[in-house]
Amino acid sequence: MKALQLLFTDYTLQIVSIASAMLGAVSGILGSFAVLRKQSLLGDAISHSALPGIALVFLLTGAKETPMLLLGALISGLIGTFIIVVINNYSKISFDSALGVTLSSFFGLGLVLLTYIQKLPNANQAGLESFIFGQASTLLLRDVYVMMVLSGVIILIVMLFFKEFKLISFDPMYAMSLGFSPLKINIVLSTITVLAIIIGLQSVGVILMSALLISPGVAARQWTNKLHVMIILAAMFGIFSGVVGTMVSSLVSNMPTGPVIVIIISIIAFLSILFGSKRGIVWQYIKSKKYNNEILKRGEML
Repeated sequence: MKALQLLFTDYTLQIVSIASAMLGAVSGILGSFAVLRKQSLLGDAISHSALPGIALVFLLTGAKETPMLLLGALISGLIGTFIIVVINNYSKISFDSALGVTLSSFFGLGLVLLTYIQKLPNANQAGLESFIFGQASTLLLRDVYVMMVLSGVIILIVMLFFKEFKLISFDPMYAMSLGFSPLKINIVLSTITVLAIIIGLQSVGVILMSALLISPGVAARQWTNKLHVMIILAAMFGIFSGVVGTMVSSLVSNMPTGPVIVIIISIIAFLSILFGSKRGIVWQYIKSKKYNNEILKRGEML
């Protein structure tokens, strides 16, 4: 009750809750396609690829301006995505190997640059490390407006290219036979995934963003076999975890919002894996036992 009261009276909590809800919705929508395409680590690789861009922009400008830092993260994330696509399409290296190489290389470079920045005689570098784990409490109203615009762009693109995204998620060869280019569609989908990750860097950080991107889709997949229902469920799970995680973190002093949000969506995912009505372990076991019992009864009757 105290958290609900704060949600309607505390301005900062309202800002963070709105931002977390938008981030959860967008992450759930895009994560659904990543789960279906068995590319769950893509978000992890892209989010880690954004770190060097943040550090390089600070080194070039010497100022900790959030829009510029996020622009650097966007460019760096797009470069990382481009490298993954090129390695996957024009070499014999497998997709997961390309992800692993890109993730470790970019994140290592980002940590080296951040370590170098911390040793500079510049007071502005304080707080840059918050992009690693996120710091939702620093969000301002202007940040929410930026997130709102980017989220709207992402959702609009998903609506416009829904048929194409659906085709490459289930049958890329069939999409190619219809005249669609899986490579170009993959680039569009990867680009808006980068945008979604950039939205979440301040709230969740580069390390935990992959969990927020994938967990809602994993949870939703356990409850339905229909893509549009899965996307709606994933968005709802993301919104719920964002708002509830913000409220829970507000009740405890110095409790980081991002990790709490990730914990809540992870709990939802684990419960769905156990009890999901379509693919849940418990229900699959019950159905299997029921099927086996029916077979035994029919065998006894014969």
